[in-house]
Amino acid sequence: MKALPTSYDFSAISILYVDDEHMAQKYFLRSVGTEFDVLTASGADEAVEILRDKSLSIGILVTDYRMPGRDGGDLLCQIEREFPHVIRILVTAYADREMLLHTVNSGEVFRILEKPLNVDDVKNTLRQAYALSRERTTRQQRLSAMNETLNFLAHELNTPLASIVNFSQGMQSRMTDASRSQQSVPDICKAALAINDNAQYCLSLLLSFVNSIHSINPHLNSHSEMTAHQMVLSLLDSYPLTPEQHAAIHVDIQQDFKVTALPNCVALVLSSILSNALRALKGHASPQVIFSILVDDSPQIRIGNNGPCISPEILVNLMETPITTHADSGGKGWGMVFCRRVMHSFGGKIAISSAPESGTVITLEFPAAKGRLKPSGLT
Repeated sequence: MKALPTSYDFSAISILYVDDEHMAQKYFLRSVGTEFDVLTASGADEAVEILRDKSLSIGILVTDYRMPGRDGGDLLCQIEREFPHVIRILVTAYADREMLLHTVNSGEVFRILEKPLNVDDVKNTLRQAYALSRERTTRQQRLSAMNETLNFLAHELNTPLASIVNFSQGMQSRMTDASRSQQSVPDICKAALAINDNAQYCLSLLLSFVNSIHSINPHLNSHSEMTAHQMVLSLLDSYPLTPEQHAAIHVDIQQDFKVTALPNCVALVLSSILSNALRALKGHASPQVIFSILVDDSPQIRIGNNGPCISPEILVNLMETPITTHADSGGKGWGMVFCRRVMHSFGGKIAISSAPESGTVITLEFPAAKGRLKPSGLT
């Protein structure tokens, strides 16, 4: 059997121990509570209520078999149906072969522990269960990230593609009258430029997504890492910026850090925020976008711009409800909603502040990193 890494934080996933005997609960807590985060329940119904509490990260269930009312076998069957991600372990003092076979077959039990419990056996079993639970959680997070990424891409591509359709239809009608009215020619040229800009954005969004994957992991190794500075530079390299827009963007590296959680999704978030900032600054006499990378209690990327202030009525619901000021060009207002979902999916946060004096600042806050990098200076 493969040895488990010694660097696991066993408090990241909680264990629920179910036994109607109070002394048995105390013994289990005393035996493994110093290494694992343990919750207890006195029966099957209480255990189910605890599992339904989404604020508790229950990954492993250890249950006695003989209990008043519903026994451990019945509980395991319900857990298998309603909480299939939870690793299930059965504790019994009864060597009933038929009962054990039925429980294992119907409840998909990971291990069976016999009473009286041997502390070393229990700890080894819990470590193995933790490794399996961690693997399942990682797999589920990856599937969720893939689903969120596809939804995010669909949203981000919808707006410019809808604009392309609208501009194309306008061009068709204007081309009909082009020979009669010379005033139509400049409009057609503007429409053609808008089509090009939107098409380039679609391409850059996909390129940014692909580049983030390759930069983080050229060999598809999920343990590779990318710094926040590298991620921002990759975005600016792939985004279709005009010379004026490029001159308006500045990167302030106060303290760099590694982005380890869903970096490909974070790249999409950054691309969406930059797109919104550039749109807000259109026509501004002295546009400015500042990417600040720092560690202030937690690792952060702040994206500020000196565009128009967002009204308080819009700001309060911007990340909760689809809101757009670009419906005429196909906008649906889902951008910031998806940004919030992506950041929350790995334990991060996103906040927006906007005021006439300071402009708009969007802060992406990441889970605390194990290692911090030295400041890289200004770019």
